[in-house]
Amino acid sequence: MLSPQGPPGLILELVIHHDLELAHTSRIVAEYRGVLARPRLALDPADVERVLNILETTGIPVIAPPWPLALPDPADGEFLACAAAAAAILITGNLRHFPAASRRGVDVMSPRAFVDRLQLSA
Repeated sequence: MLSPQGPPGLILELVIHHDLELAHTSRIVAEYRGVLARPRLALDPADVERVLNILETTGIPVIAPPWPLALPDPADGEFLACAAAAAAILITGNLRHFPAASRRGVDVMSPRAFVDRLQLSA
């Protein structure tokens, strides 16, 4: 929603059209709800609710144990734990928040790298 013309926007379109499933935990959804409601982002609340509804109704709900390794922001452990529990790729624009030594085998990539991988496999 924040970069609709770039790789993040393409990934969101894949999710909206049910061509890509997202794994999530209740804490991840709650964090998205809070972040996307920030006034400085100026996102349409109806659009935010529509996207979150798609995530919650078509995504893969995961119950993940706490992430056991230290990260620059301990709250980011929820994303690694979710990806690990779902055997999924963690796509993030903040790769530096997920140092390789803390990933425990979780594949972490940027939206651009993920889109490039999709295009290569097509």
